Amino acid sequence: MSKRQPKLPTELIKGNTKTLVLAILREGPSHGYAITHEIESRTLGAVQFRQGTLYPLLHEMEREGWVLGEWAVFGDERPKKVYTITPAGIEEFERCIDTWNRLSQAIQSVTGVLPHEQTS
Repeated sequence: MSKRQPKLPTELIKGNTKTLVLAILREGPSHGYAITHEIESRTLGAVQFRQGTLYPLLHEMEREGWVLGEWAVFGDERPKKVYTITPAGIEEFERCIDTWNRLSQAIQSVTGVLPHEQTS
């Protein structure tokens, strides 16, 4: 079992929240709580979203046409809005990843540190 990671600073996550959500939705439809849980789980707690952050983002992504939200009922539970990535959302995800890769390479060029290297 992997060790829980310290939470990353909010300012580092803000510009990448959309990328993380789209990455989860590329794997299949999901509702908001499941998206936040999956991101927190995969990052070992380093990235955590409050629902007050995630839902406005999902609504914005709907307006942009990157995701489609539809209400669904699961057993006896309250209806949940399930989000599915659209073809435009896949294109946006690819743009985000390209931007992230260019930023990562630029930082590596300046710092001389490769990913997973320890600085001493």
